[in-house]
Amino acid sequence: MFSKILIANRGEIALRIIYTCQKLNIDSVAVYSEADAESLYVREATEAYCIGKPPVNQSYLKADEIIRVAKESGAEAIHPGYGLLSENADFARKCKEQGLVFIGPSPEIIASMGSKIEARKTMKEAGVPIIEGINTSLESEEEATMAAEKIGYPLMLKASAGGGGIGMQLVHSEEELIKAFAGNKRRAESFFGDGAMFLEKYIEEPHHIEVQILADSHGNVIPLWERECSVQRRNQKVVEEAPSPFITEETRTKMLDAAVKAAKHIGYTNAGTIEFLVDCEQNFFFLEMNTRLQVEHPVTEEITGLDLVEQQLKVASGEALAIRREDVKRKGHAIEVRIYAEDPKTFFPSPGKITTFELPTGEGIRNECAIEAGSQVTSFYDPMIGKLIAWGETRAEACERIKAALENYKIEGIKTNIPMLIATVSHEQFLSGYTTTNFINEYYLPLETTAK
Repeated sequence: MFSKILIANRGEIALRIIYTCQKLNIDSVAVYSEADAESLYVREATEAYCIGKPPVNQSYLKADEIIRVAKESGAEAIHPGYGLLSENADFARKCKEQGLVFIGPSPEIIASMGSKIEARKTMKEAGVPIIEGINTSLESEEEATMAAEKIGYPLMLKASAGGGGIGMQLVHSEEELIKAFAGNKRRAESFFGDGAMFLEKYIEEPHHIEVQILADSHGNVIPLWERECSVQRRNQKVVEEAPSPFITEETRTKMLDAAVKAAKHIGYTNAGTIEFLVDCEQNFFFLEMNTRLQVEHPVTEEITGLDLVEQQLKVASGEALAIRREDVKRKGHAIEVRIYAEDPKTFFPSPGKITTFELPTGEGIRNECAIEAGSQVTSFYDPMIGKLIAWGETRAEACERIKAALENYKIEGIKTNIPMLIATVSHEQFLSGYTTTNFINEYYLPLETTAK
């Protein structure tokens, strides 16, 4: 096992990793921008180093500077968290070249799964179901419209290198496709440096369900059940839960088997997530693979009793998994909501100073955040300020607990999406367990009377 690791991230995920390091008696090295100098995660780390100014391209995306700090501090490995450099194949490659262990899969696998077009081809070879679509890059509106004629509308126009819904759009006609193509291609080039676009058939009443896997360097791959992530806004997850209340046990077994097959086919190691779209008849199709820890990993931890960061560290240090698929029992139900600093009426970010901050407590309640009263929420970073998780013996109990906890979550000084989250977890459609990725568009109304 490692004696010291550097965490190439910030905020709640950096703090989450630090706490596991403390549990395992591993020294942690934090890096921070000038804007994060007073952050809780910086104080909790064994060591901390400033790496630049607030903008991410002048701090958290400076791969060479982060590697320099790791080397000079004596860290043996780097945990990238999620976002930022976590799925950057060049960063993983540089770590390896400098004799540092990248806590994640190989640079080659990151690169292959980073291209959605290549990932589709690979999964088809592995025998994993994929959505009908085009497996080549579309360079022009003319190519796109010709391909669309073969597949049929409605279609999803997607950026091959995309993520977080950037460069992705639902189109219902040739006119919409032509109008959307150039703009989404430009956005993909701007955000990812890659404007490759492709098309997939749109799945009606889509459910977004993902399978968490762990894989070691000794050929062992195990699934850790699934997560329901269908409640989304602009293709970004807002509420996640485990297990899925929608799929049957037969579908569940097939999905877990498909995820294991996919991971073994590409020789995957460490923690990863195979994401699927599931239609109303429970047919499932490969969507993408995330080659990192997910924001929503706590719900899996809550129903399995496993520490996924601990498992990541063990695998990265060369250990074989000490658990087998049959050892991973499923207990109860867990729901996670993401707390954002944003206006619940407009969804615009709401930066500012937090004047009052009190976290909810109680049986089955878990908080993941790295802020406190006096913290400054800046416009430099993602507006997510924390995650709230509730576990219960049943889904109904977890729903009750998450609603009560949200009602007791006290933040003043900024606006948050908490009123919208309360409305979501209280809605009869959510409580029924049948939510599609269209849930918020169909059921959410601006909270003129409750938004603060």
